[in-house]
Amino acid sequence: MALLTLAAVQNGASTSGGQYLTLRSAVAGVCGALLLLRRGPWLLAPAVATTAAGVWGWPMLPLLLLALFDLAAARHTPAAVTCALAALAGNAVLRPAVSLWRPQPYGSSLFLLLVVVAGLWMGNRRRLVRELNARVEHLRIERELREQAARSAERSAIAAEMHDVLAHRLSLIALHTGVLATRKDALPAPVVERLALLRTASTDALTDLRDVLGALRTPDTRPAADRPAPALPDVREVIAQSRAAGQHIDTVIDGTAERAPAAHRLAVVRLVQEALTNARKHAPDAPVRLRVDYGPPATLIEVTNAPGARPGRAEPSGFGLIGLRERVEALGGHLTAGPNGAGCWRLAARIPHPATEQNGSRT
Repeated sequence: MALLTLAAVQNGASTSGGQYLTLRSAVAGVCGALLLLRRGPWLLAPAVATTAAGVWGWPMLPLLLLALFDLAAARHTPAAVTCALAALAGNAVLRPAVSLWRPQPYGSSLFLLLVVVAGLWMGNRRRLVRELNARVEHLRIERELREQAARSAERSAIAAEMHDVLAHRLSLIALHTGVLATRKDALPAPVVERLALLRTASTDALTDLRDVLGALRTPDTRPAADRPAPALPDVREVIAQSRAAGQHIDTVIDGTAERAPAAHRLAVVRLVQEALTNARKHAPDAPVRLRVDYGPPATLIEVTNAPGARPGRAEPSGFGLIGLRERVEALGGHLTAGPNGAGCWRLAARIPHPATEQNGSRT
């Protein structure tokens, strides 16, 4: 804008005997400032440029082109066409020595038309870019919210599972210590005191656990006495269900599940479920290699599947892996998922045992 304003001033001086301090130079400067600073009503600068071009002809054409371009880009197409016609009509009536009709052999009307078209194109492009940027930002925020929801749901699931498991085990402790306390005549006095202390502590812990995490459990209308005792799920049952659905799974399980903490066993089941489900969706006919090592010093899970010969259904969100990563990291471990160098998909997790973390060895 500044360069074309100087060009208009130079054109005006060249048609007035080299005089720069003239009315047309002042008008060109004012019009360029209005176009550059965008002050006042939106039609003020185009009106000044149209008037100057209509009175003095092609020396003011650069400013008129700028004004028409801005009007077209801002979707003021009728105003742009009106200004162009007004400038041409003013030149036809006033007939200045350097009319807009004769800047080149083919006239200036082609310039005016091209500028309006270019302004329309540029305005549409700017609006499209703004809309795309707004949509990308909206999708980014939406994905962050979904990730937060997935993490929160996984934390709630962990709390609910641990509530059921720990409540069952604390109930067993309280029950057995109560039975031993009824035979206090055959036990030494210090043992009886410790049994009473153990029963009180387990009962208080069970009450606190129910108060804190009881709201996260799935409601069950049956009486507590009729409810089945919660049991930890077995990863072999998940594998058997997938095999029954036609999935080919090569399994290696090292160690026994009882050697791992309850939270690790729950995490193993969830990881295997998610990995087998993803393999079934993305590569339904590909064999799956599954390895579980309950440790110590750590619980290891690795699931690998090759690309399938026929495509499976895509899973666009990937929020299941986000929830699993939240679960594994909450236990002090880490999880990796993605293609490996051989072109297979690999999910691997390592969860250190609490005793190993405390000792600081073999981790």
